[in-house]
Amino acid sequence: MSFRLAAYAVCIEDGRVLLALYAGRKGEPQWTLPGGKVEHGEDPFDAVIREVAEETGCDGVVERLLGVDSRLIPAADRLPGPAEHQNVGIFYQVRITGGVLRPEPNGQTAESAWTPIADVAGLRRSSLVDVGLDLARTLPATGHVNGVPVGGLIQH
Repeated sequence: MSFRLAAYAVCIEDGRVLLALYAGRKGEPQWTLPGGKVEHGEDPFDAVIREVAEETGCDGVVERLLGVDSRLIPAADRLPGPAEHQNVGIFYQVRITGGVLRPEPNGQTAESAWTPIADVAGLRRSSLVDVGLDLARTLPATGHVNGVPVGGLIQH
């Protein structure tokens, strides 16, 4: 089994959410939240701001912790690799303070965009988008994330 600790930004402004387009695990482009791997020795609080800057070109500040999602991805749903994978994601509410949207230089994010929340359901997207939007909407006292069914437009 592999393991990854990640930090994700939920940036909501004027009924829109900031999303990043990248080549999904199966090579098909999908939208996701800005964020990614917390490097060894890095604080997740700092990692989420670094990831927003790298993937979108924007500066941001953390406003609050939204919650933590731990999911086990079965080996059959993973490419590459034959083993199951556990991803622990820490979700933060982040306010964008400056910068200009752009693709990630020499990275996996081909585009970033402010997307109306009402349009998200029609996008091919990572389940992380649904988790982040649900956390921002419900603000669960425990920070525990309910599972998001994967399939159709929603991918791991």
